[in-house]
Amino acid sequence: MQDVLAMTYYWLKAGHIIFMVFWMAGLFMLPRQMIYLHPAQSGSPEAALWEKRMGLLRKIILTPSLVIVWVLGLLLAQAIGAWDQGWFHAKLLVVVALTAFHGIMVARSKAMAAGERPLTEKQLRIWGEFPGIALAIIVVLVVVKPF
Repeated sequence: MQDVLAMTYYWLKAGHIIFMVFWMAGLFMLPRQMIYLHPAQSGSPEAALWEKRMGLLRKIILTPSLVIVWVLGLLLAQAIGAWDQGWFHAKLLVVVALTAFHGIMVARSKAMAAGERPLTEKQLRIWGEFPGIALAIIVVLVVVKPF
């Protein structure tokens, strides 16, 4: 198995990066779409449009990308023997936090589609900064490998 993973390392890495970009794009877009939905009257044509857009984003980009990023990331970790490296443990912790963020935002977007407004626009703007901060931390951990 290790030989097969080593032979496909660059393909795994390329796929991981591609789907990480898709996932991150979705994580940047979802809070923004929620901000646009926030002032719309529940049941209005505008609310229905944003609800549809959020649903498509979740189903077509966010969830499939999340699954593929995790699968390819774990295969990559196995291929390079990252399990005993400190930078990898830190990266894994940040990715787990991003996954939790994903789940929280999906749940809140579904609540908003049902007519609730669990967060204010200001809170959504603050939450929307989390993926960018996490991405910066992950890139530093992977490229610099500080520990």
